[in-house]
Amino acid sequence: MGQIHLSRRTFAGTGLASAGLVLATGARAFAERPLTAESPLGPFFPLSPPAESDADLTWLKGHSKRASGQVIEVTGRVLDEKGNPIAGARLDLWQANAAGRYAHPSDPAVAPLDPDFQGFASIVSDSKGDWRIVTIKPGSYDSPIGRRTPHIHFDIRGKIQRNIAQLYFPEEAKLNAGDMLYKGLGSEAGTSVAVRNTNDPNKYNWDIVLMG
Repeated sequence: MGQIHLSRRTFAGTGLASAGLVLATGARAFAERPLTAESPLGPFFPLSPPAESDADLTWLKGHSKRASGQVIEVTGRVLDEKGNPIAGARLDLWQANAAGRYAHPSDPAVAPLDPDFQGFASIVSDSKGDWRIVTIKPGSYDSPIGRRTPHIHFDIRGKIQRNIAQLYFPEEAKLNAGDMLYKGLGSEAGTSVAVRNTNDPNKYNWDIVLMG
């Protein structure tokens, strides 16, 4: 939707009512694309870039076995608040494996590491703002702030804006509700929940909205 330009005359006399209508319409258009909620970076960002950082986290070069767990596909777009695509946005993402453990030396979890799981990706949105990953649905785990619901960390860098966000899963509503970081998002929490495909429960969609 194009920008709304109002002249001074619009605000005079009987034009006030129509101006109010135009402004309200503009407000509704803006509200259709709420900015994706910001979240803490988290303690388990990789200390150094992994050997592989492609969009398929379930296969490692030279490995004959796929990562353990439920294989999922997540697609989405990077957009500005007006719905325009942001091409060339960089998305760095990292997550726990299916057992709820990160491949990070500071992770105190006793769950086993998965030697076949990449755990990190660095991708770029295309000319339409689209992006896609294939990964394993992360497990939940205990942390100093309580039980963490399954989630994927994202560091998104657009043309002028950067956002640290976490993706949550709609089918984990109960765990989400008890997660301290999810609850901390308040009314913005919905912007961090992916949409599950009704025909294929292993596919999700999550649009990321940055300030334009």
